[in-house]
Amino acid sequence: MTYALKIVMCNALYAQAQGAPAGPAGGLLSMAPMVIAMIAIMYFLMIRPQQKRDREHREMLAALGKGDEVVTTGGICGTVVGLSDDHVVLRLDEGVKVRFLRSSIHAKVKAEAGDASKAA
Repeated sequence: MTYALKIVMCNALYAQAQGAPAGPAGGLLSMAPMVIAMIAIMYFLMIRPQQKRDREHREMLAALGKGDEVVTTGGICGTVVGLSDDHVVLRLDEGVKVRFLRSSIHAKVKAEAGDASKAA
């Protein structure tokens, strides 16, 4: 539960304990739709988009192949020259090869963007 939701629920319980009149539908029962709506909003605005990004990243890592140009989470650009289950070997320059964890690959570089910049 979020902090704001806990505050609202504590205030409602405190008011009931003090003998304050309950809401029109009986206190906490009237807050149930609001609580459900807040949980649904949090799911659709925060949790679901993150799950979608995670799924797309896993699919991208599974589809890596030799010759793909990638960027690591540290910002290092290179070309994939070797693959294993957990590691990727990138060629950064002629004669320079570095081994990374597969999970440290951030994204593939689009080939069209590289071709357009070379033509300009």
